[in-house]
Amino acid sequence: MLQIQNEQQILNDVRTMIAGIIGQDVDLNDQEIALDTSFNRDLELESIEFVVLSEQLQNRYGKDIDFAGWLASKELQDIINLRVGDVVRFIEQCH
Repeated sequence: MLQIQNEQQILNDVRTMIAGIIGQDVDLNDQEIALDTSFNRDLELESIEFVVLSEQLQNRYGKDIDFAGWLASKELQDIINLRVGDVVRFIEQCH
């Protein structure tokens, strides 16, 4: 399992994952992925893309990252309003 050093490192990892997942559909050169980037409004991530992100997070950070379980525990409105920073903080809390 990879040891996490800081928020910026996690953000860079998540950015890379997102770019790999949606890079075909969204021109990331026109859009900076930051902590306040919305998965719904800004990135228009679909549910299957969240599944892929969940798998990539577990592959990168280990079994302690239950992203799918974390999402399942949230209310629909919270998922709709989910931001990249929420995922970064979740990863930080798991380690």
